Amino acid sequence: MTSRENSKEQISSEQKISEMLQQSKILEAYMNDILTKEATVTRLITEAHLASEAIQELSSTTQDESLVPIGIGVYLKVTVPQVTSLLVNVGSGVTIEKSKENAKNYVELRIKEFELALKQLQSQKEQIAMRMNQLQNEVNVEMQKSQRPPNS
Repeated sequence: MTSRENSKEQISSEQKISEMLQQSKILEAYMNDILTKEATVTRLITEAHLASEAIQELSSTTQDESLVPIGIGVYLKVTVPQVTSLLVNVGSGVTIEKSKENAKNYVELRIKEFELALKQLQSQKEQIAMRMNQLQNEVNVEMQKSQRPPNS
């Protein structure tokens, strides 16, 4: 192999490595985005479970005292009247009144939707991790090829 052919092969190998590293950076950014979404969905699931429990605990026969958070760890002590219905934000700034049971069903449906979204994100995360590992292995192979002494 002439030095010119060797030089072309090295440039080609360096170009492949550079392209794979670019792909890896894109995948890493996508992975970070998925991790952020996963954390958000996990937080929404926790919040929805708390809402479901709170709805369950609301009494429809008596008044109860409760603490309502108003921000940064500050609570307002309130007397909650008998609860027969709740206001539910259904999106786009629209809030509708629902019975206690319908509100609980709405929250449970949302929990199922969030859990499905979480499973999809976890699947995407696994696929990206596999592709990142594959790219890393390909980069390692290319680097080993480029570091071999030329065959005489």
